[in-house]
Amino acid sequence: MATYEADAGPIVVADPNERTSARITRAVAKVPLNLFLAFIAVLWLMPTLGLFFTSLLSPSDYISNGWWRIFSKPSLATFENYSNVWNTTDIPTSLRITAEIAIGGTILPIMAAALAGYAFAWIDFPGRDILFVIVIALLVVPLQMALIPVFHLYNTLHLYDTIFGLILFHTAFGLPFAIFLLRNFFIGIPKDILESARIDGASEIRIFLKLILPLGLPAIASLAIFQFLWTWNDLLVALVMARNTTPITVDIFSQLRQFGSNIDIIAPASFMSMLIPLVVFFSFQRYFVQGLLAGSVK
Repeated sequence: MATYEADAGPIVVADPNERTSARITRAVAKVPLNLFLAFIAVLWLMPTLGLFFTSLLSPSDYISNGWWRIFSKPSLATFENYSNVWNTTDIPTSLRITAEIAIGGTILPIMAAALAGYAFAWIDFPGRDILFVIVIALLVVPLQMALIPVFHLYNTLHLYDTIFGLILFHTAFGLPFAIFLLRNFFIGIPKDILESARIDGASEIRIFLKLILPLGLPAIASLAIFQFLWTWNDLLVALVMARNTTPITVDIFSQLRQFGSNIDIIAPASFMSMLIPLVVFFSFQRYFVQGLLAGSVK
């Protein structure tokens, strides 16, 4: 490393060889950590990979060899199971029903929670704090506690065994957390921005649409991922509130209960059911991370 004197003091010029050696040292020091993280990632992905490889095997090959045999004998893999599931079972219909319930059960609570969160954060109205405390209290209400009362209500209103009824149920139990999350995010938006908009004559609706929603996109996207995954993977509510309108989780459960070892149907259906939430998560993971970190750094 060379040092030169100047009017403003000594100027230190880094040695290129020293920079290279320092980078190599840092890279070598990170090798144990990277290997450990790779090991954890493999363990985390093992059930998913095992399910996928199982879905590519015939029942006899799976029972006699196990799914790991596919590495030593790739010719055992076949997509015939997927073709049979798609063409000879009700799995496609169940996937469509699940998509309708999950999309409706995600959009509806987010729309309502965004409006309520903005009101709780920036609109002063009588009883606001009391209503927000009630919303927080609803977070601790167990879902199982409401199944029987809602079942009777649905029978009276003819909502039992309907897609709209399932969407309403997921909306009702998703709203408390959604309102709590969005209100806490919206209240962190600088007040000066809203006051400037009001001075310029913007109405509350215009402020909500033009300012709050764009600024709150990370939190809304994070909430959408959570709500979509909860609704898509639901089994309990669909078992109680539906008979013929069965989502994919109920259909897989019925296959498991009726046929037991019918792995050539259960494995492909389970992997297809898992694939869509994974695609949704990885498509919006950038917003998901932003939403989780929002407000942590000023």
